[in-house]
Amino acid sequence: MVRLLTTTPKADGFRMPAEFEPHAGTWMLWPERPDNWRLGAKPAQHAFVAVAAAIAQGEPVTVGASPRQFANARAMLPPHVRVVELSNNDAWMRDCGPTFVVDEGGALRAVDWIFNAWGGLDGGLYFPWDQDDLVASKVAEIERVDRYRAPIVLEGGSIHVDGEGTLLTTEECLLNPNRNPGLSRADIEQALSDYLGIEKTVWLGLGVVDDETSGHIDNLCCFIRPGVVALTWTDDKSDPQYEISRDAFERLSAATDARGRRFEIHKLHQPGPLYISDEESRGVDAVEGTQPRRAGARLAASYVNFYIANGVIAMPAFGDPRDGEAAARLETLFPDRKVLPVPAREILLGGGNIHCITQQQPAPRRMKA
Repeated sequence: MVRLLTTTPKADGFRMPAEFEPHAGTWMLWPERPDNWRLGAKPAQHAFVAVAAAIAQGEPVTVGASPRQFANARAMLPPHVRVVELSNNDAWMRDCGPTFVVDEGGALRAVDWIFNAWGGLDGGLYFPWDQDDLVASKVAEIERVDRYRAPIVLEGGSIHVDGEGTLLTTEECLLNPNRNPGLSRADIEQALSDYLGIEKTVWLGLGVVDDETSGHIDNLCCFIRPGVVALTWTDDKSDPQYEISRDAFERLSAATDARGRRFEIHKLHQPGPLYISDEESRGVDAVEGTQPRRAGARLAASYVNFYIANGVIAMPAFGDPRDGEAAARLETLFPDRKVLPVPAREILLGGGNIHCITQQQPAPRRMKA
């Protein structure tokens, strides 16, 4: 029996592990909505297949698909990727899926955040989002793990943890009034502590330019290992991203983590800038209440939006001259993992990237006697 718990993970001795800790597998959702993904989502589906195949080189992958798309997803995905029927509103498993937490005894539980499509009726990206808000509970049922229903609106892409008590986030997102208008910064920090078992929140300012998620941290900065982070960067002082990344660099340089360490910061230069083409824009259905995809709009492209899996790094590639530089940088930062660049422009056109469409399920390790 899967229980809906009324306690908190921290009170029960649970914490969110870092992404670079061992995984039991990865969860994804299958794209299909033509008002977000161009040409009926066919190009995006091929990109999702490539991401799943890359990650599956290191760990099991499960893809949830709607009843309408189950047979198609099963036919397109490699046979060693598990496909389950899972109703949803769109394919952003990082943001609507569960955040898994573990304890030292080897138990696994799920945190089910309130999801409101990145802003609800005040700036949200689509309506309805009712099926997305059920995804975390359905994943918990499939995996037979107990679940906490957290009392705040939060997307998984808005947080990064080091597994040793430190959390990174942005003010632009978690302090946005369209998420939790009645909560102060201190209230949000307390909720993060209660539901993720963290001890210290490090606040950065804005996220990547024109990121429609209200500046998710996973597009701007992430942990490589405890005390070490990657930060999206540009050397172009005329680009608005320069001041944003410089501010983040200064905040990180002045901060310490939960263990008192200074941060070692590695810059990953952004691609482009990249923009939606007229052809790409015309391939998306225009539907009222859904984020439009207008030609000439800047895309929130970032190499920081990679995913750390067992033995591999799934890195977004954009057909940009800086792709090779980013891959080489990540190979240096992750010498024990194989860096796999995956063509990801089609995912970017939908509003996110590889990290946004994946969610890790940690592999709990029992304490040695």
